[in-house]
Amino acid sequence: MKNSHARGHAPGVLGRTLVGVAALALSTAPVVIAQGGTASAETTSPGTPRAPRVVFAEDFENGQGATPVLVTGYTGAAPVRQTYTADPAWLADCNGWIVSQQAPAAVPPATGCGGWWPTVKQLAGSLGKWAGGDPATNHAVTAFSHADPGPGRTQLETVTPVGVGAAKRFLTFSVDAAEVNCYANHARFGFHLLDGTRAVPAFSTPIEPCADSGTVVNGISVGTYTSDSPVLFDGSTVGLRLVNLQGSGYGNDAAFDNVRILDVTPRLDVGFDPASAEVGRDSTLTFTVTNTDELAAKNGWTFTENLPAGLTVTGAAPVTDCADATVTAPPDGGRVTVTGSLPKGKASCAATVKVTAAKAGTYTVCADDLGGVAGIDPPECAGVTFVPPVLAFDAHAHGGRLTTPLLTVSPLAPSDVTCTVGPAGDDATLAAATLPALGSLGVVTTGASGTVDANGLRAATATARTARVSLLGGLVTADEIVTTAKAEDDASGNVTTAGAVRLTDLRVNGRPIADPEIGLKIDIPLVATVVINERIPTAGGAGIAVNAVHIRTLAGADVVIGHARASLTVPGWPCPAV
Repeated sequence: MKNSHARGHAPGVLGRTLVGVAALALSTAPVVIAQGGTASAETTSPGTPRAPRVVFAEDFENGQGATPVLVTGYTGAAPVRQTYTADPAWLADCNGWIVSQQAPAAVPPATGCGGWWPTVKQLAGSLGKWAGGDPATNHAVTAFSHADPGPGRTQLETVTPVGVGAAKRFLTFSVDAAEVNCYANHARFGFHLLDGTRAVPAFSTPIEPCADSGTVVNGISVGTYTSDSPVLFDGSTVGLRLVNLQGSGYGNDAAFDNVRILDVTPRLDVGFDPASAEVGRDSTLTFTVTNTDELAAKNGWTFTENLPAGLTVTGAAPVTDCADATVTAPPDGGRVTVTGSLPKGKASCAATVKVTAAKAGTYTVCADDLGGVAGIDPPECAGVTFVPPVLAFDAHAHGGRLTTPLLTVSPLAPSDVTCTVGPAGDDATLAAATLPALGSLGVVTTGASGTVDANGLRAATATARTARVSLLGGLVTADEIVTTAKAEDDASGNVTTAGAVRLTDLRVNGRPIADPEIGLKIDIPLVATVVINERIPTAGGAGIAVNAVHIRTLAGADVVIGHARASLTVPGWPCPAV
């Protein structure tokens, strides 16, 4: 680890507030955190770092006054009420005392500090001034070694493990430290995170306040030091051990305060673009991994997103700018696994995959859908809506039409909705009609429409109603003929068609026809051929045309009574025709 110091007052104030009232408000962001608890984080946009969560903080102020106390006799604030141990070498020879400038002017004999006592008190005061507090009342753990303690001895270790909230979190430490007599041997602090009995180093280069100070206060080097090499911590509870790698008592005169364990786990955000797409088209699912605002390196995080049923990955290759990244997203699969790192100084990185759905609906991904999570804060929910495809309506109806070698009668009372994307409707009424040399019709009413329901499903419908039909000198008669054609899509964009013919007292050459089969053919000898309930597929199967009665005479006349056709087609395709 390359130790870094941050010059400013927020860290010390933060630590004292935490232990004093068991809650704190970060000065740089509106976050409220309880000691040992979980942060109630502010809402920030993907890619914008938030402050770390304080897992544990100690400012050595609980119940302290003017009387110096050995660190092993101190108890921290509720609710943790932390206690501490240290190696004997750091509890003797003017080491291990919690001191402030309120302490008596005369050196307490038990401290073993002799003539160094005023400087010991100044160490605590300088740390208070650095942190923006009151130098006169600030307490710190001091050490003014005048015997060799030996290298790698523990200066401070927590007794009670502190809850992290979950396993597999990125943890680090922060501490305020001060040192004097920098011409001699320097203190060399190293922090370990404790996972049960296992000590995990949270540093690679020890902290040396003399060598890397934030400023000098009254001849004392001070600074705030935060590890830039966080640990992906396995356990769900954590302890802390501070060792001093300097074994000499010549120099090695330092103090520390405002010890914190920080959760610096990056957070995951998910989002879809576009948030609404047609069935079968793509939306881009973006996973954004955002660092905490100290921007330390976070190596080896991973997660698996289990997509909701019906949402699948397309064949497009995933894209990522995360370091050391692997994105596993099999085509047509419902699972995306991402592993990677955030280098030091990088605020965020992202991985994207293309997804699609074969059925309309809203598909939502949430924290509960994640698996195999390590070193990642779960996301808020995000959703994408796939809607049925926008198909063009085409619907037509008429009561009758006549074509002969010498004469054509245009469709009677036509209603038309022609290749339109938006909902539409048309209707018509004709009181009566005569078909030259063939017969007559009574009232004709027709309608054509294109509609979209609340779920986005589309329907094209055409209806023709023809009354009092009398043709071929009475060989074909009916009180009423009603013809319907309909085309509608489903949530997957598939189009189905249906037709119907309803006959009231239809007779052909004296034969009553009530419920005819599709395409019923009747010959009238020496006169005509009649087809009842004629169906014709249109638009490549996306439409249907229905003729209730279709007459072809031996003289060459072609008559249709009760025509309806409807289809749903892709916009831009040629309009269907029959």
